[in-house]
Amino acid sequence: QAADSKREQFRRYLEKSGVLDTLTKVLVALYEEPEKPNSALDFLKHHLGASAPENPELEALRLEVAEMKEKYEAVLEENKKLKTQVKTY
Repeated sequence: QAADSKREQFRRYLEKSGVLDTLTKVLVALYEEPEKPNSALDFLKHHLGASAPENPELEALRLEVAEMKEKYEAVLEENKKLKTQVKTY
């Protein structure tokens, strides 16, 4: 019982201080990486080290990069289709 109580207190402490939320965000970012890094530990260290207060401009740039990646993938796909069409003529 005492061990369970200590664990629960510690869990609440981590939750209250934002540690669980931050870890979850970093792990989700790793999960969503299209190309997994060679070292998951280095990825975690890098992203946890960068968890200083967010600059709104930085977040806007991250969103822009994500949008550009999507557009890039769409253009690559369209290019592939057009090349196939050209070959058939």
